[in-house]
Amino acid sequence: MSLLSQQLGSQMVNLGSALLLLTCFAIVAQRRLTACVDMFAVQSVLLAATAALVAFLTGIHHIYIAAALTVVIKAVLIPRILKQVVERLNVTRELVMNVNIPASLLICGGLVMLAFFITQPIIPLGFLLTRDSLAISLAIILIGFFTMIARKKAVTQVIGFLVMENGLFLGATSAAYGMPLIVEIGVFFDVLVGALIIGIYTHRLQDAFDSVDTTKLTTLKE
Repeated sequence: MSLLSQQLGSQMVNLGSALLLLTCFAIVAQRRLTACVDMFAVQSVLLAATAALVAFLTGIHHIYIAAALTVVIKAVLIPRILKQVVERLNVTRELVMNVNIPASLLICGGLVMLAFFITQPIIPLGFLLTRDSLAISLAIILIGFFTMIARKKAVTQVIGFLVMENGLFLGATSAAYGMPLIVEIGVFFDVLVGALIIGIYTHRLQDAFDSVDTTKLTTLKE
């Protein structure tokens, strides 16, 4: 592959990573639970496309399998499970948050700058085409973690966890062109099982407290 092709491919990977980061801000800016689920599905499709592009540029074929699993599990199955949970619980909007949306967006902007500050000394040491995406992957992880803290509804907290996992996947691709295939399959299986368990958990929470607000759990007594 020529140097020009490598540079073009690296720029396309960086563009895909930037779009992934934008979907994080879109999730944080949403109150409607179904809109959050839809944006997570869009993010997963973009992640799969970025992974497929890395596979094409590097010739590492097992990344194609990881990209396909990302589409099937994260862009189709998990969003469908979460939407069914939202429909059954009849909870469409998140009206009360630990941190309001304007403040959340500002904090997420600060987390992005923090991620770039942390990775700036590391990026020049790398030699991979995807090394510039490492900062974005860390930013996505931090935003996903913050989403879990800032939101009260179980569904959006789950989405925050899944966003973190997407950031980890992008980080693995950025740092080492992906993990071994058996490890990636195991991670995808764990994420799917986790989503199923969370679906059951939210139903039990609704039955016990007539709400999916996880702060209700603080009222439990021994």
